[in-house]
Amino acid sequence: MAKLLEVGVKGIARDEVTDQNTAIAYGNTVVNVYASPAMIGLMEKATLESVLPYLEEGMTTVGTRFEVQHLSPTPVGKKVAVYSTLVGIVGKKLLFTFEAWDDKEQIGRGTHERFIVDLDSFLQRAREKKIGKGT
Repeated sequence: MAKLLEVGVKGIARDEVTDQNTAIAYGNTVVNVYASPAMIGLMEKATLESVLPYLEEGMTTVGTRFEVQHLSPTPVGKKVAVYSTLVGIVGKKLLFTFEAWDDKEQIGRGTHERFIVDLDSFLQRAREKKIGKGT
């Protein structure tokens, strides 16, 4: 039996800026700093991992909406951390706020929406799309 999921659950995810997660790696040919898509991925990891212990077996969450501000550049070699807080639960919809920090300052913030889904059903829909079934 899963634990009761309540507002206030916190998450954290950490990363180090490397050549693989800079803006250059994502296609920007001149900016060699931590990429916004990498920060968003870390924000998604923090929120997902924070609620997994509360979900029934076979369930997971998927991200459906982001509102992100990337506030400051972080160079290669620096560490970053994302802190998330579950601020709302509406049925299967989970609402989060998050902040991203490097060792000097806040580098990002925003909100994120996730939905609780049955993993097998979700993956089946993807398989059907791959082979051309359904809409």
